[in-house]
This record gives sequence, C-alpha cells and structure tokens, in this order.
Amino acid sequence: MTAAITIGDFSKMTHLSVKTLHHYHEVGLLEPAEVDRHTGYRYYSPEQVPTAQVIRRLRDLEMPVTDVKAVLAATDAPTRNALIAKHLDRLETQLARTQGSVDSLRTLLEGPETDQATEHRSVATAPAVGIQDVVDRADVLAWWQGALGELHASVRAQGLPMTGPAGGLFAGDLYQHDRGQATVFIPISGTVHAIGRVMPFVVPAAELAVAVHYGSLADVDITYGTLGSYVTTHEISVDGPLREYYLHDSYDTPNPDEWQTEIGWPIFRADATT
Repeated sequence: MTAAITIGDFSKMTHLSVKTLHHYHEVGLLEPAEVDRHTGYRYYSPEQVPTAQVIRRLRDLEMPVTDVKAVLAATDAPTRNALIAKHLDRLETQLARTQGSVDSLRTLLEGPETDQATEHRSVATAPAVGIQDVVDRADVLAWWQGALGELHASVRAQGLPMTGPAGGLFAGDLYQHDRGQATVFIPISGTVHAIGRVMPFVVPAAELAVAVHYGSLADVDITYGTLGSYVTTHEISVDGPLREYYLHDSYDTPNPDEWQTEIGWPIFRADATT
C-alpha cells in the first residue's frame, strides 16, 4: 500500500508551502493523491515528490502555470524538451533586455563623455516604399521590427534599388499619449507594387536638427533627450513627426554596438534656402 503523506509533511519534503499546494490543487497543476471527503484533508504519495520538485523548478524560472501543465502532460521527451527550451529562450530574451537596461542606466549615471554633435539639415521629398499604421506605444518595437522586415523583403522581391537608408516617422501622440501614427520606409527608385501593408510612400520634406545615436536602440531616449534639449535651447521647434534614419542596423551587422541611427527633430530654420 502506498503511504499517505500529509500536506504538512509533503510541504517539508518539496519546499512548497501549504498555501502553494492548495493553489496548485485548485488550478489542477498538482492534485493530491487522496482527499478525505469528510475532513477535506489532502494526502500525497511518495511518487508525487519528483513531480512537485520539477514544478517548483519550472515555477522558479517563472514558467506560467499553463505551460507547466503542458510540460507535465507531454507524452514524449522531445515535446517536453521543446516546451522547456521555448521558455528558456524567452528568459534569455528577458535577460538580454534587462542587461541592456542596466547598461543604459549606468551610462546615464556616468553622464555623456562628450557633447552631442548636432547638425542642421534640409531634407527633400523622396519616393519610397512604406508601411504606416496607428500603434500603441507598448507595441511599437514589435510593430517596427515586423514592418521593417516586411519592407526589406518586398524591396528585394520587387528588385527595387535603395536610394538611401531605411527610416521611420513617429507622430508626437505616440510619445505623449501612448498611441499614434508610425511609419517605416525605405527610399527607392522604380515603380512600387502595393502588396499587403506595403505601399508607395513619399517621404515628406523637412528642416531638421539631426544627431547620431550610436549603439543599441534600447537607450535611444538619451539621444532624443539631448537633441530635444538642444532644440529647445537653440532652435524653434515645429510640429511634425520625429524622424529616424537607420544608417547601420541589424540588417548590416548583428552587433548592436556597431549600429548608427540618425535622429531628426523638425525645426524652423531661418538660414534655410526656400
């Protein structure tokens, strides 16, 4: 006969609190071997100890309960390992994002090594291929990555010569109200065939104060802050979308330390030639 283990002893064996065991029972993650129908006391079996240990380790890795259930329900090792590997990939992505935030904060605390170089630039209209949408601020990075990938694929598929670096236009509402219009584009020559989200687009003319951001876009707000402070102090800022040009990005090198992004802030230039 299998020995019945009280929930208190099972808790001590597995290092899972009684409250946690109650919760796992309620959500169907780890049900007791037996529940006394008169007293409601929960009892476990020795065979459940390894399962509980696996659950504790997966939960320590912040795996959602639904995913833990899927791992435990897997009938073969490849399926189980694939589920765990997928979660580990998510953890590595989160870790990289956290490390990027830590590095960015340290850089910010240390202060800029040199003054940010800023130039004035008159940008003419340019034919391009683009994707435009109204997006939430929380979704803009994923939208931006997907849209740029779609544009590059379309340019290659249609054999369109690029006439400049890819870029983006971002309305002020996106920053001020967490939702606004975003556009990514690639300047090209030739006839663009509209396919799905990809459409012909004309990059508008603008007068800009421009600064270059070096490295990952995780701390691009630092360059935005420096450029915006310069414009507020020395220029006349005008309404219009903020602009980015990706001079050297992930399509050129996987190393973010080598990326270069131009940030353009719309201004009124008294010295511009009409």
